[in-house]
Amino acid sequence: MRVELDEPKCVASGQCVMAAPDVFDQRDDDGVAILLEEHPGEELLDEVREAVAICPAAAIRLVER
Repeated sequence: MRVELDEPKCVASGQCVMAAPDVFDQRDDDGVAILLEEHPGEELLDEVREAVAICPAAAIRLVER
């Protein structure tokens, strides 16, 4: 799987970081999400799906192969 983050759409709510802290973080200066792991392991799939579902800006996309 591959995670895509559209940073310009991010509203800095931090929901993705709470759902999947091994995959997302936030910039210190403005709180915008950053992608730590573009290809997270299978064990993180549920967390990433939750982050996609709860993102208020719909800025995260999961591409499964």
